[in-house]
Amino acid sequence: MRRNSSFLPLHLFSDKQPNPLVISSAQQLASERSSVTFAEFWPAYVRAHSKPATRVVHCIGTIAGWMLLGGAMAERRWWWVAAAIVASYTLAWLAHFFLEHNKPATFDHPLWSWWADQKMVFLMLIGRMDAEVRKCAAAEHWQQQPWGRA
Repeated sequence: MRRNSSFLPLHLFSDKQPNPLVISSAQQLASERSSVTFAEFWPAYVRAHSKPATRVVHCIGTIAGWMLLGGAMAERRWWWVAAAIVASYTLAWLAHFFLEHNKPATFDHPLWSWWADQKMVFLMLIGRMDAEVRKCAAAEHWQQQPWGRA
């Protein structure tokens, strides 16, 4: 995708209006294109989880969900599967609404969002998620600069 390197805000000359309902960079990406690869989705997902508290709540919810799923299989209590889904998503959405103040990416890209959550939790557990957040934030800053556009 070729970006315009003009210094002019092109949206002022376009009939396409910014979407006032777009809250996070993940939703901005979703609103611009309907088909997104995981590699394109991941940086937007990371930027939508910029606060450490949001990531911690996601991690707790995801691990609790996996534990409930394991317990459901071990105990053959299949309703625990539903509890696992409800518990993990409820915690994640509460973090977005009350800590991060953005809309969860789950609504626009449910599969990519689930996969990105698993990757985020893994990176948190091995201590690399903070570096990933800094990398994605720096990449976004670079792309916003006139000299960083392709």
